[in-house]
Amino acid sequence: MTAITRKSDTGVPGLDDVLGGGLPSGCIYLCEGSPGVGKTTLAMQFLIEGRRQGQSCLYVTLSETKLELEAVAASHGWSLEGIDLIELSAIEAAIGSRPTTLFQSAEVELAQLVKLLMEAIDRSKPARVVLDSLSEMRLLAQNPLRYRREILKIKQELATRDCTTLLLDDRSAQGSDVQVHSIVHGALLLQAAPLKYGIFRRSISVTKVRGVAFREGSHDYVVERGGLRVFPRLVAAEHHAEFRRTVASSGNKQLYVLLGGGLHFGTSNLVIGPAGSGKTTLSTLFASTAAARGERVAYYVFDETVATMCQRARDMGIDLSAPMASGMLEVRQVDPAQMSPGELATRIRTAVDGHGVRVVVLDSLNGYINSMPEEEFLHLHLHEMLTYLNQQGVMTMMLLAQHGLIGSMGTPIDVSYLADSVIITRYFEALGEIRKAISIIKKRSGPHETSVRELSMSPQGIDIGPPLKEFQGVLTGVPSYLGGARGGSHPTG
Repeated sequence: MTAITRKSDTGVPGLDDVLGGGLPSGCIYLCEGSPGVGKTTLAMQFLIEGRRQGQSCLYVTLSETKLELEAVAASHGWSLEGIDLIELSAIEAAIGSRPTTLFQSAEVELAQLVKLLMEAIDRSKPARVVLDSLSEMRLLAQNPLRYRREILKIKQELATRDCTTLLLDDRSAQGSDVQVHSIVHGALLLQAAPLKYGIFRRSISVTKVRGVAFREGSHDYVVERGGLRVFPRLVAAEHHAEFRRTVASSGNKQLYVLLGGGLHFGTSNLVIGPAGSGKTTLSTLFASTAAARGERVAYYVFDETVATMCQRARDMGIDLSAPMASGMLEVRQVDPAQMSPGELATRIRTAVDGHGVRVVVLDSLNGYINSMPEEEFLHLHLHEMLTYLNQQGVMTMMLLAQHGLIGSMGTPIDVSYLADSVIITRYFEALGEIRKAISIIKKRSGPHETSVRELSMSPQGIDIGPPLKEFQGVLTGVPSYLGGARGGSHPTG
């Protein structure tokens, strides 16, 4: 097996998946990004993984001291013991002890720096090397030609020593450093975009790896105690599973009739309506019934606490404590200001692939929208995630709160075309009271009623009345009362 076909694990969870199995060994790579994005942390993970595999590792730091690096490592619970570390002070002392010449001092220092680096590599014979960072070498070179020549020299020298090398660069040069990009075997770009509220949106992209089919695009990542964790972009086309398209019933006979049986596994379903119109109650009913049947449920709450949601369900006669205690129902609170869409998609995929979840509830999409850096990306994220869940035979429920309560209402974004079924809830004014209504707008997976029925909720559960034949315009929120002209029954109270 040649060096180019061997792979070196990066030690960063999720990154090897993006790279198609790791970095081809014996090559030189560029890891670039602005200060603070996590380059040093990633480099340490790379070397610590090498140490774990019994490889010799070398860290050459031109920008930080040994104490600073040890402090970074300690903050993640790591030790750098067993990793050779050369810092700038030792290099400066060695260069300072060399005799001076008539050549430009910067050129001499750069040449001596490269020579000292190769001497250190020959002494420790490392399988993995990190050079941190290229900014200092660029300053010493003073011109692009000399800089490129020395980088080429480093590449040629390392190629004979079978080292897998990471070059860190803080992108201090103007624009993209094409000098290095054209030389290295691969390149990683780390970025951190500040949002108006919440955490930075961090993303990593592989801009180049020769001879490797890597996963293109941006992938969210976090820097936490323990290092970087990458969330590979979900590609639904890569995940297919055989399943039977059975019906997921709510356990409510009236809702069963309205839905033509229930919602099907392998479908995505949207429950849309104003705040407080019964969306969460409907979804918790489906979730608790599925858990009682022995089907695992993952319920993601964006807009309220888990305790509040459970109490509201209890007030409607739905007890979630038993399925939560048994582990069949897991309710997870999501803070959209602290979690990226990529992390959420990875959590959902882990729940489905790793824990056998059959029902997923997103309560609500309003919170999911708030986790997006830009609204235009929501459709793409949702499309991939819903397609993946459908292909795994998962029944998905998405809740979307509309703006307003009665009359003309809008939604923050239209996702109805992504859903196989759309359930709409409404407030309407009738006979001096505010009432609720429910209707099925569409259901691709089977027949359903087209009637508009009254929806009421109490500690005894959900009650769905007969069709509201005496009213017209209920879904507008301001209906017309037709009395007994159509022979319909009076709406229940």
